[in-house]
Amino acid sequence: MAVNASFPYQPKVVSVDSVLDKLMLYAPFYEKIIGEYKADLYLKRKVYTKKKNLLLRFVPSMGKTEKYVRKYLMESYSELHFTAPNIYDQKLKACFGTNKKPEDISGDVFDYFHIHIYSATLLHKKLLSPLAPNGRKYYSYKIDSVLVNSRGEVSYRIEFAPKNPSYQLVHGYMILSNNVWSVREIYFAGRSEYRFFDNLIKMGDVGADNEFLPVRYDVNTTFRFLGNVVESNYTALLNYQSIQYQQVQHKYRRVKKVYDLSGSYTLQCDTNSFNADSLPLNKIRPIKLSDEEAQLYKEAESRNDTMIHHLPFETKRWAMFGETGDALTSNYSINLFRMGAVKCSPLINPFLLSYNGTDGVSYRQAFKYNRLLVGDRLLSVVPKVGYNFKQKEVYWSVNSDFDYWPRKRAAIHLSFGNGNRIYSSDVLDELKNIPDSAFDFNKIQLAYFRDLYLNFNHSLEITNGLTLSLGISTHKRSAIKNSNLAPIDSLAPEAKVKNVYVSFAPRVRLDWTPGQYYYMNGDRKINLHSDYPTFSVDWERGLKGVFNSSGQYERLELDIQHQRSIGLMRSVYWRFGCGTFTNQKQTYFVDFTNFTKSNLPVGWNDDIGGVFQLLDRRWYNSSSRYVRGHFTYESPFLILPRVVKYSRNILNERLYASFLVVPHIRPYLEFGYGIGTHIFDLGVFLSSVNGSFSEVGCKFTFELFNR
Repeated sequence: MAVNASFPYQPKVVSVDSVLDKLMLYAPFYEKIIGEYKADLYLKRKVYTKKKNLLLRFVPSMGKTEKYVRKYLMESYSELHFTAPNIYDQKLKACFGTNKKPEDISGDVFDYFHIHIYSATLLHKKLLSPLAPNGRKYYSYKIDSVLVNSRGEVSYRIEFAPKNPSYQLVHGYMILSNNVWSVREIYFAGRSEYRFFDNLIKMGDVGADNEFLPVRYDVNTTFRFLGNVVESNYTALLNYQSIQYQQVQHKYRRVKKVYDLSGSYTLQCDTNSFNADSLPLNKIRPIKLSDEEAQLYKEAESRNDTMIHHLPFETKRWAMFGETGDALTSNYSINLFRMGAVKCSPLINPFLLSYNGTDGVSYRQAFKYNRLLVGDRLLSVVPKVGYNFKQKEVYWSVNSDFDYWPRKRAAIHLSFGNGNRIYSSDVLDELKNIPDSAFDFNKIQLAYFRDLYLNFNHSLEITNGLTLSLGISTHKRSAIKNSNLAPIDSLAPEAKVKNVYVSFAPRVRLDWTPGQYYYMNGDRKINLHSDYPTFSVDWERGLKGVFNSSGQYERLELDIQHQRSIGLMRSVYWRFGCGTFTNQKQTYFVDFTNFTKSNLPVGWNDDIGGVFQLLDRRWYNSSSRYVRGHFTYESPFLILPRVVKYSRNILNERLYASFLVVPHIRPYLEFGYGIGTHIFDLGVFLSSVNGSFSEVGCKFTFELFNR
């Protein structure tokens, strides 16, 4: 153990465990000591493209580059607002750089400068911090040296490294002050998604107002992808305008919760215009540019003067590839002058291509038209189209919403499209007569109907967290082919079998989320999260004779679901629901709202734990009642890191358990295990029917550039 001192000093023998004990004791207190602060953030970014090819233009968020330019410089000035426990609100005020669009800064870049070093996680819960309470379970530590300054203050330089390779762990060092046991400096390096990075954070001085806050970041990142290498260097300086400390409440003391967090998001309501002129930065730049950096600005001015009217064909073609790449692999927007904007999903992004054993391969394409009106009113229209290769069916839908009273989340909703193929309720009585031991869907020729639907409803948040929706639901179902099952009433089959059925049903839905946190963005209320589950009741009654509708029924569904973090990058999700059709008269269709099969692919987290991966889609319409439940547990270090030495690519692991009770399967059970990586997510599932093993299957989705 080395000793660095400006005068003779003989330190006592100190073990790393004793130092860590002090650090772990004080870190939770220091994590909560800052209640709020406001600061000016200056950020300087230098980009050097060492290697590039055409594929670089297809990478989202890389920005536009010129073919013969390898180095860029960008500067920005922002107002940063932090509110405990972990709300960062940043308003970009001015930006200038040598590229054409210096304001085009990827949002995830700011994660490197929104770090609470005393928190258990880093980079917005992507990495496990070495200061986490159970850090010694994943990291090894050693005292590299003892440092003594001119005032005789002692600090320890502690190195840390992962015990097992993982991209969710980092390596580096931290300098810890003696007596107060606060961090003066921390350096950590690792990988986040497709970037390798290292981050040096310097904290305020002991006894200063900013003692527990960062004052400077020095970040280096390297992007490597299919022969492309792009290096970025960041320097960030924070100038604190106000700091508010808070008293740490006793864990048994009841504190009245405040659900309106608008004060934590005030900067998002700021209407000051963005400034891309260099003059403001020349006045407020806290550090002088180097000669190399100043030269980059001169070269950019020279390029603009000589090329503004004389772009060569090669440069235009390269820019065209860039625009095409954005459209192919990332969301892009088309602005319509004075009429709003259309946001389009990628054309060939594999994230929109999914596969599982029961549904095969599916693809989806979506567009979104938005127009913001006076008073923060919003009109949104979202057309979607998709194709299922196994079902050989094209699915389409159009969902439109008009938020006319955003403060009360009051909106009008209109949706129409084609739904899943479905069979009529006449089949249900036939299915009931088949013994469970002899039941086989593949031996039954079902009479399927195509479905065209139109839903119209109005929603209003009565009070915080309580939303009431009133509307109507209509369907037109047309037969595809006849069934080999004979009608029960053989004396009058023509009275029961039709080619077209129409339904008309008023609908009421009530959703309640106790303890709903929210903030106001101007006149718009934005709901955030809750510590409690969401309860919903959905009722619908089919009426006969309205617009030639046939088939009278009532549908009632109850649902409870909740997703909650349980600390240290772990979370649980559970959902329970039941539903029934009652008061049935004549032919109707068993088409539940909550217990349904999506006909278009969705992302992994869109249906996490809430669906059955292996259940045949025909079971969704096989009974007039159901009971189901789902449970998912997610953790970064669950099974594989303990049994496989080289598992650094695995970001998280998931355990799934689901059950379903309907006639003929009492119960249906499904268990699964999944892993998530930077490129893809994979889940393996097995199912059981009536206590006997049924089948094994998998689900696969691409996640590249989408985390």
